[in-house]
Amino acid sequence: MGFFDLKAVCGVCENTVGMNRYKVRKSNAWVCPSCLKKAGGMTKVNISKVTIEELKSIIAAKEQLQHERENMDPMSTAEGMYQYCLDNKFGSGFNDKWGVKHFSVIESKLMKDEKVLMTFIGLHNYVSTTKHDNNYAYAITNKRILFAQKTITGEKFKAVNFDHLNDISFKKGMVFGVLTIDTLNEIFNVALDKYSAEAINNNIHQVLDEVRNVSKQPQVITSTVSAADELKKFKELLDMGVLTEDEFNAKKKQLLGI
Repeated sequence: MGFFDLKAVCGVCENTVGMNRYKVRKSNAWVCPSCLKKAGGMTKVNISKVTIEELKSIIAAKEQLQHERENMDPMSTAEGMYQYCLDNKFGSGFNDKWGVKHFSVIESKLMKDEKVLMTFIGLHNYVSTTKHDNNYAYAITNKRILFAQKTITGEKFKAVNFDHLNDISFKKGMVFGVLTIDTLNEIFNVALDKYSAEAINNNIHQVLDEVRNVSKQPQVITSTVSAADELKKFKELLDMGVLTEDEFNAKKKQLLGI
């Protein structure tokens, strides 16, 4: 079928397409603008170097990633953790950009099957209004308490397992409310917004009580597609430029259970 034929069939969706179409030379076929856009567009996909089957695989992989994002627990992402703080008035940090950056450190340190239950932002190692370690992101998970801070030069991170936690107490001051996290090895004072500090403290204790009361569920082992095969597929998409490095690394962490 030639270029000047009025109609052709898209090799991906098999719908009839007019003159607005693109030649997939390796398959001697056509692809419609809609399917090309789903694959990433001309900037992501070099249609002179792919086949129709490869385009179908690219689109299927992108749709799978989109489906996983839509069904993902919002609290498993830095953006979701930060939004939880905003929605509950549990701190906002210096600005939105840095708030998400702090939580991105926590996101990268989450263990397999670790679920974030609540988050907040406060001034770490607070001594006075002029003496502290600036804003940190905090997360209470089903396994531990996490503290993190992103800086221009790097990042800081600490985790306290629940069996190393002595107590969490709260005191309201003139300017801030101060949360004291007492552990086996260290004591951390966190300055919080005066008007929401008490709510944060109450929520922390409620979450900790729920974690302690949850009985352990037996693990169910299910048969899945080989992680190596899945990883190979997404590595090919990375090499083709369809996936970004961040998207590939996130998928790699999920498949390997890191």
